[in-house]
Amino acid sequence: MNLEVFRNYSLQHLKKDILSGIVVGIIAIPLGLGFAIASGISPVTGLYTTIVAGLLIAILGGCRFQIAGPTGAFVPVLLGIVLQYGYENLLIAGFMSGILLIIFALCKVGALIKYFPPSIVIGFQSGIALIIF
Repeated sequence: MNLEVFRNYSLQHLKKDILSGIVVGIIAIPLGLGFAIASGISPVTGLYTTIVAGLLIAILGGCRFQIAGPTGAFVPVLLGIVLQYGYENLLIAGFMSGILLIIFALCKVGALIKYFPPSIVIGFQSGIALIIF
């Protein structure tokens, strides 16, 4: 573990981090509940998912400033999996996608984003906004 990031960490930084965590929680928790309902699973599953994912991202995240939470782009995908294959297979699909993400991270696939034209990135984000709307 690299403890260098804590060299200039102060009580003021801790206060800001706690406030940021509260703000992100106020946004992410209801969003997780809503996305769970929209995906056809129980709201408590969305709550657990938001909490566990937030903790894992905070612990395993690769940078000092990290914000993450549920995303609306997955609702149609998750609903389709639940309706066609059931909740149990949704868990399997989620586990398998997690393994793929770990493999991609180890291979540093994220560095390839610099080769994508900005118009493609903006188009993708606009598509996600349309799905959420």
